[in-house]
Amino acid sequence: MNHSEIEADTARTSLLARRKSLFRRIHFWAALIASPFTVIAALTGILYIFTPQIETVLYDRLDHVTPAGVMRPLDEAVIAATAAAPAEWRLHSVVPAYVPHDTVKVNFMPVALTPSEHEGHNHGPVRAPSVAQSTFGLPAQTVAVYVNPYTTEVTGSLANQARFNIWAKKLHSRLLQGENWRWMIELAASWLMVLLVTGIYLWWPRSGQKALPQVGAKGRIAWKQWHAFIGVALSVMSFAILTTGLTWSKYAGDQIRAFRNGIGQAPLQAPRHLQSALQDGASPLTWQAAWDAARRQAPDVALQLIPPRESQDTWRASAADRGQPTKWFDLQLDAYSGKPLYYAGWDKQTAFGKATAIGIPFHRGEFGWWNQVLLLLFGAGVLFSLVSGWVMFFKRRQPGSFGLPRLLPGAWKSASTVTWLMAAVMFAAMPLLALSTVIVLTLEVAIQRSWRRTPAI
Repeated sequence: MNHSEIEADTARTSLLARRKSLFRRIHFWAALIASPFTVIAALTGILYIFTPQIETVLYDRLDHVTPAGVMRPLDEAVIAATAAAPAEWRLHSVVPAYVPHDTVKVNFMPVALTPSEHEGHNHGPVRAPSVAQSTFGLPAQTVAVYVNPYTTEVTGSLANQARFNIWAKKLHSRLLQGENWRWMIELAASWLMVLLVTGIYLWWPRSGQKALPQVGAKGRIAWKQWHAFIGVALSVMSFAILTTGLTWSKYAGDQIRAFRNGIGQAPLQAPRHLQSALQDGASPLTWQAAWDAARRQAPDVALQLIPPRESQDTWRASAADRGQPTKWFDLQLDAYSGKPLYYAGWDKQTAFGKATAIGIPFHRGEFGWWNQVLLLLFGAGVLFSLVSGWVMFFKRRQPGSFGLPRLLPGAWKSASTVTWLMAAVMFAAMPLLALSTVIVLTLEVAIQRSWRRTPAI
């Protein structure tokens, strides 16, 4: 190797060292900001993914019955539910029994509510739930009346906001606080994305470095190897979980939706002002007839029926099971003939819509036990990565010092054009990341000035 080659190699090594010191510093700030919220999000997320098993214990009497003979016409179940509900309530929708042991779920909307009207799970008279934010395709104020489809007996009622899955979702997304507190988890998710990107860069094998943990490694070296390996091994799933989580966040979600609409990937919208054809002497479809007509058109999946509000409105049907995204559909039927006026199925979904329709249920563990086990392992891996990272930090930190990773001179100037472009995209997509980065940079400037003023000993 000649002199010029030696100088070039030394320059590359120096540049790499400065970049690694920069990414290590950013990695530290990301961990410092994200760790508290991420630990909570991981623990509450693990709780949330086992919602089906928990709700089976809590609500089995409401959701399931013992099959006994032939199901009565759907209209009889709706009549029974309506008789059990206060007269001022308006029927919103019905989810007929899909399998033999299901109950019929009849959703009602209270016309007017006051905070004192809150009532949770009960098996007596139906009462109004509290006012809250909307939930999973149903208005937040809805309360469900459950009816045995074989006997039309009302088995109980439950405010949708009182179900465990809604409570667990609020705990996971905003720690049971109001909508204005959703920023906490969004901030953590934004910095976790930074943690993921910088972690992959720091792990990336160079110059004969080993990508896998070495047998026999001990102490901080072992912690470092397993910390990096687990973090990178989870990277693909981490990206999927973080991205789907950010899609329904407040600020990043707005940016993602704006981008989605801007590239022509907005969700399908049914034509407005579709009307049923009024016919002399024709009677509107019964609930049973509307259900039969919808089943002839729709995929084999549990469905929700919304009745017409006016004489020329239409029946509307849609899939009620988020765990089968490929069976998604939107259907409108003529209120008198049952003729389909509009139908859109999975094949009509945009690519973005298909990705979110699969990604969000996966994030929630709604694809069955394998999905739950995978998310459990993921949550445990995230917790290990955070704990191992802080174990390494405290093993490295000198007593009496703050322990910031060393930033080499010229580190900020060493960042490549690709790094700055990636940062710009992330700032645009995640406004809370951009805002909090300003605060971090302000702290960095203050720290650098403080160190420069500190006299050498």
